Amino acid sequence: MAGLTTAFTDERLPNGLRLVIAEDHVAPVVAVNIWYAVGSKHEVPGKTGFAHLFEHVMFQGSGHVAKTEHFALIQAAGGTMNGTTWLDRTNYFETVPSHQLELVLWLEADRMGTLLDALSQENLDNQREVVKNEKRWSYDNRPYGSWNHRLLAGVYPPEHPYHHPTIGSMEDLDAASLEDVSAFFRTHYAPNNAVLSIVGDVDPVQARAWVERYFGGIPANPMLPVDIGDLSLPPAIGREVRETVVENVPLPRIYWGFRAPVFGDHRLDALDLAGQILAGGKGSRLHRRLVRDERIAQDVSLFSLGLVGGASVTAGWATARPGVDLGDLEAAYWEELQRLADEPPTDDELARAKALTEADELGSLQRVEERADRLSMYATLFDDPGVINEMLPRYLAVTKEQIRDACRAVFREDNRYVLTYLPSEASAGDPDAGSGEAAA
Repeated sequence: MAGLTTAFTDERLPNGLRLVIAEDHVAPVVAVNIWYAVGSKHEVPGKTGFAHLFEHVMFQGSGHVAKTEHFALIQAAGGTMNGTTWLDRTNYFETVPSHQLELVLWLEADRMGTLLDALSQENLDNQREVVKNEKRWSYDNRPYGSWNHRLLAGVYPPEHPYHHPTIGSMEDLDAASLEDVSAFFRTHYAPNNAVLSIVGDVDPVQARAWVERYFGGIPANPMLPVDIGDLSLPPAIGREVRETVVENVPLPRIYWGFRAPVFGDHRLDALDLAGQILAGGKGSRLHRRLVRDERIAQDVSLFSLGLVGGASVTAGWATARPGVDLGDLEAAYWEELQRLADEPPTDDELARAKALTEADELGSLQRVEERADRLSMYATLFDDPGVINEMLPRYLAVTKEQIRDACRAVFREDNRYVLTYLPSEASAGDPDAGSGEAAA
């Protein structure tokens, strides 16, 4: 990476696999990152959770790799690896010493091309139980664990594919047959639905030869891309939505969710900077007022989740200090959002927000694994890995007035979802709390 610019090559194999390579010889390591353009938004009603299920299944062996051997081989090579699933995509990634690049490419190609050779009913049943345990551990039994699922359901209408969580319905997973999940894999896990990024201490000619050798024979799926319909949405929810949940949480907490412009829209850039002004560290407006001065909040947050399917989400929370009236906490948080929607930030606040954002961007892009992920992301979502070199200049070009206007458009009463968590002992005095049902 020279200065602020990541130089890369971008090409497609005859089978449609997109290959992006960026050299960086600072350290003898290489990051491999593959994005498949399949996430929970590509699932159909009655068959949710399949994309996330395959995040687990992909590590259970393939045609020439035994169960758990993918992990073992990468760890023995001195590398790290993982995979994640989100609404718009699924990704898998490894970072290894550069002389182990061929091993990683062979492993990724083997599971892209031959995973179904190793997918048995036993493996499916086993990973179904793993997902159920993950849901219990990460969502059901974790304080505030359901907030993101509830927020997405509150911001997006039931017919929109962002409405359901990536982990899916356990009933759908229980009902899924081996043929159901195999058909999902055959549809989406094809080379012409993937971007493979390689970043680090790499010889591009040799890397390209290995990619052609191991991936080149995997056939494309001529039925791609899958039409998932029109995902466009009105810019606002259209009404205020409220939900109260009573469960075993240590302190009351209020979450806010707002429908926001899609990822790639310059207004979302402005909202990212607004998040720094309002909740970016101890010098932010919400922290100074709610945490430091009035001492009514334990912590505060505000951020945007950029999505391409019709609308993004801007979300935040405030955890109440013991004994604080939640009405006062909600009013103070909302006043700060409205203040930024009414008046632009000061010059100093804008400079601080840009400095924090620049530090975050430059710090992230120092890591080869982050650059590999960004290249795959921008190629998948925008058909242009070069966006990696555009984001920081875009942030630095945002004006005070653009921040105010973006906040004014998003922080509206008819565009807010408000989720309140109360400790379980509070339910005795609130007959409506704990219903888990949204109310206008």
